[in-house]
Formats: sequence, structure tokens, C-alpha cells
Amino acid sequence: MPTPHSLDSEHPAARVAAAAARRRAAGPFAVALAGLVSLAVVMGIGRFAFTPLLPMMLHDGTVTLDQGGWLATVNYIGYFVGAAVCLFIRPDAVRMVRLGLVATVLLTLGMALPGGMPAWSLWRAAAGVASALVMVYTAAWCLQRLAELGRPELGGLIFCGPGLGIVVTGLGASGMVGAGWHADHGWLAFTVLAVVLVAGVWRIFAAPAALAAAAPAASPDRAGAGTVRLDAQTWALTLAYGLAGFGYIITATFLPVIAREALPGTVWADLFWPIFGAGVAVGAFVATRIGMAHDNRKLLALLYGMQALGVAIAVVFPSVAGFAVSSLLAGLPFTALVAFAMREARRLWGPHAPRLMGLMTASYGLGQIAGPPLATALVARSGGFASSLACAAAALALGALVFAWMRRAWPLPAAGTSPSPDAKVR
Repeated sequence: MPTPHSLDSEHPAARVAAAAARRRAAGPFAVALAGLVSLAVVMGIGRFAFTPLLPMMLHDGTVTLDQGGWLATVNYIGYFVGAAVCLFIRPDAVRMVRLGLVATVLLTLGMALPGGMPAWSLWRAAAGVASALVMVYTAAWCLQRLAELGRPELGGLIFCGPGLGIVVTGLGASGMVGAGWHADHGWLAFTVLAVVLVAGVWRIFAAPAALAAAAPAASPDRAGAGTVRLDAQTWALTLAYGLAGFGYIITATFLPVIAREALPGTVWADLFWPIFGAGVAVGAFVATRIGMAHDNRKLLALLYGMQALGVAIAVVFPSVAGFAVSSLLAGLPFTALVAFAMREARRLWGPHAPRLMGLMTASYGLGQIAGPPLATALVARSGGFASSLACAAAALALGALVFAWMRRAWPLPAAGTSPSPDAKVR
């Protein structure tokens, strides 16, 4: 028999507490904005501020190109480790996001401090771990909350964050170069920016108890009704997602360096990276306008093909116009394809999707790890980046073919019919 103090769902006090929690809980746009800012911090600053700051570090003489490639590689190793951890843990998503954001701020600050390659290698590796954890749990938490709030289509806004972060850090670094700043001052400036952004969204990532009271009763989920398994469809998705990690990373790591090498003395060299970031943000926003009924595999095949074309243009037309078009076409699909791949993970594994997202992100991380060493090795052999960019474009083209094959191998059920056995997780 319940005690007078028990708060079951029918108790008046429970109803009052639930109503208060609903008032405190963030609405769908606030949730999407919080996800956007979270990814802007961990990806745009924590990971990719390194790209526009690398030429400054090279100019300062604090690193060589090989050392810069190594710092990029250990960051991607950290990203892989963080993603792999997601396969084996089931933490509170909000706590992981908050810890990862705080870690990103501190590790960005660490890059501004003296310590040289040993310390910087450690900070970049740890930043990779933090960015993977925040990527997975921000996407999982925000997509789940938006579904509960009846606005799943806003999920694409979350993935505008990396692009906007890249634009801000890219333009900021360009201004720093013009003002004669050293790289350590750039790291400090981006640390301050990260603090401001994190403070702005901290409360949106609400406590789990409040969300539990505020959330409507969940409807049964076919994907969550049974146990999940790694079948051929899941492995194909994971492999193709890993090819995206390899396909973009050489451009994302070395674009300002590549542009300076191909176009010495041009003022455009520092602007191609912000163009890439603008493409990322625009592509993610356009993804929000695409309905949930579309086949994610078809969209992914088209996006992989677009990014392959963008990377290839930099090889064939190494001019100002060529790099501008290349940067835009390579950027447009960058996080749009992440959004659709994560959406596909939710379609396949339902509430268990964070584990699949972790596996996919680990595959993506392996692709990223392979990119910078390959690029520096091929530069040492050929004297330029053309061959490594060609390899990246080929990997993306292969990913597009994998998704085209997946559509034929596992067609979606026709509208109004029940899913086929292969269309759900068993």
C-alpha cells in the first residue's frame, strides 16, 4: 500500500512535479540549439580549430609539417578511442556531454601553454576522446528529446554546429594572421569563445530526473522490442561511414596548407577553410528541410558523390576558383551525411542506437587515423598533395557505391505495409 509520501503518477504532488518539470524542460528549438552549440564547441573548436591554426604554428616554428600531421593523427586516435568506449558503457548522456564540454575547454587552453610536442600530443589525443563522446551523446540525447517533443525534423540543426564552428575559427584565424598573432594567442582566444558558448547552453542539458518527469510516455518501438545484432546491413553502414572519415580528413586537416602551397602569396589561402565551414553549415541546414520519409541510403549516396567531386576538383583545378568550389562541395555534405547516417542508425536500432552510433563513429575514427600519415608519406614521395587527395576522392566514391548497393539489397517497405524482416533490427 502506498505511503502518504509516495509519488506515483496519480498522486497530486506527482502531477504538480511533472508540470513543473515540463515548464523547466527546454523546448524543441532550444534542444536543437543546444546540440548545435555543443557540436560547434567540440568539433569546430576542440577538433578543427587546429586546421587554421596549423599554418600559424608552422610559421612560428613550433612544429614541422610532420609534427603537425602527428598532432592531427593522435587527435583522430583519441576520437577512435572515445567512440570505441561508447560501445561498452551506458552512462547518463547529459553527464557525458557536460564533462566532454568542460574537458574541451581545458584541453584547448592546454594548447596555448608551453609544453611542446609531448604535452600537445597528450592534449590533442584527449580532445579527440572528448569530441567523440560529446558527438555521440549529444546526437543521441538531442535526437531522442526532439522525437519525444514531436519535432524530429529539427535534428539536422544540431549538425550545423561543426560548420558554424569551422567558419568562426577559420575567419578568426585569418584575422589573427593579418594582425600578426602567434598561434598560442589563437588558442587562448578560442578557449574564451568555448567558455562563453558552453555557459550559454549549460542548463539546456537538463538533469535526467527532470526529463523523466517531463517526457511523455514512450510508444512501443519495434526496434527496441528485441535484442539488436550486427547483421550484414549494419556492417555495411559501418564500413561506408568509415570511408567518409578517410575521405574528408586530408582536406579537413591540410586545406590551408594545401592552398598556400598551390597558390603562394594569395590572400585567398586563409579563406578556403571558412568556405568549407560555410558549406558544412548550409548543408546541415538543408538537411533539416528533407522529410523523414526519404531513404537515408539514397541521400547518403548522393552526398558521398558530391564530396568525392569536391575533393577531386582540388586535384584537377588547383586555382582560386577550383579551391573555392572544392571547399564548398566538400563542405556541404560533411555533417549532412553525419545527420543521415545517425538517422539511419536510429531506424535500425531504435533506442539502442547510441551503441551503433559508437561503432560507426569508431569506424569513422579509423578512417581519420589513416588519412594524415598517408598524406604526409605521399607528400614526401611526390612533393604534393594531389595523390593523397585522389585517394580520398576514390574512398568517397566507393562509399557512394556501398550505399547504392544497400538500397538494392535491403529495400525499404512500401508505404502502408509492415516492415520486412530486414527493415528492422532482430
